Amino acid sequence: MASTDTTVAKDGRDGRDRHDQAGVEAGLDALDTVQTGRTPWRTTLVQKVLPPVTAIVLVVAVWQALISFGVVDDPSKLPSPGDVWSEVESAWLKGDLIGYIWTSVSRGLLGFLLALSIGTPLGLLVARVRFVRAAIGPILSGLQSLPSVAWVPPAVIWLGLNNQMMYAVILLGAVPSIANGLVSGVNQVPPLFLRAGRTMGATGLKGTWHIVMPAALPGYLGGLKQGWAFSWRSLMAAEIIASSPDLGVGLGQLLENGRNTSSMSMVFLAILLILTVGIAIDLLIFSPLERRVLRSRGLLVKS
Repeated sequence: MASTDTTVAKDGRDGRDRHDQAGVEAGLDALDTVQTGRTPWRTTLVQKVLPPVTAIVLVVAVWQALISFGVVDDPSKLPSPGDVWSEVESAWLKGDLIGYIWTSVSRGLLGFLLALSIGTPLGLLVARVRFVRAAIGPILSGLQSLPSVAWVPPAVIWLGLNNQMMYAVILLGAVPSIANGLVSGVNQVPPLFLRAGRTMGATGLKGTWHIVMPAALPGYLGGLKQGWAFSWRSLMAAEIIASSPDLGVGLGQLLENGRNTSSMSMVFLAILLILTVGIAIDLLIFSPLERRVLRSRGLLVKS
C-alpha cells in the first residue's frame, strides 16, 4: 500500500515537472516568435512619422521666433524661414533645384560604389592576413581620422579640376571607413563558426563567402553607413573648394556661391538640401538594410 502511494506521488511530481517544463518552453517560444503581421498605419504614423515632423515644426517655430521677436534682426546673419522658402521656389521655377541635387547625389553614389568595390576586398585582406594587418592596418586607421578636406588640394594638383578629382577625394575618404568596418565585423566572428565551417569544408574563398561575410554583416553594415557619411562629406568639401564651370553646380558649390554673394538664404538652402539628402539616403537605403539584418538574427522584433 505504501509502495502504491509512493508511486502515485512520484507520478504526480513527474506530471507537474513535465507541465512546468512545457510551460517554460512555450514561454521561450513565445519570446522568440517574430511578429510578421503588418504594422497598423496609425502605429507607423505615431511612432515613425510624427516624432520627426514634430521636431522639424519645433525647429522652424524657434527659428521664426528668433526673427519675429528681434533676437536676430539682421537678415545677413539669419534669414527667415520665408526667405529660405522663397529661395527654394526661385531655384525650382528656374529648373535648377533638381540639377543641384542630382549633380551631387550622382557623384556621391558613384563614388561610394567605387569605394565599396575597393574597401571590401581590402578589408577582407587586412582582416584575414596577419602580415597585411600589421603592415597597413594602422595606416587605414590613420587615414580614417584624416579630414577629407586635406585631400582636395593634392587631388586638384594631381588630377585637375574634373570629376576624377571628385571621385579620388571620395575614395580617399570612404575606403578606410568601409575597410575598417569590415575588419571590425570579422574580428567579432566567433571562432566556433570558423572551426565549424572548416569541418564542413568551407575554407578559403568558400569559407569567406559562406561563413565570414554573413557573420560579419552587422559590423560591415556599420562600416558602410560610415563610409557613405565620409563619401558625402568628402564630396561636399571637394565641391566647396574646387569650382569650375565644367564641374557644374552641386550642393557644395551652391553653398560656396551663397557665401561669395553674401546670400544667407542661399547658404541655408544649400545646408538644408545637404542635410535632407543625407537623411534620405539613410532612411531609404541603410536603415531598411540594418533592420533586415538585425531581424534575421533575432535582434529586432516587431512589437
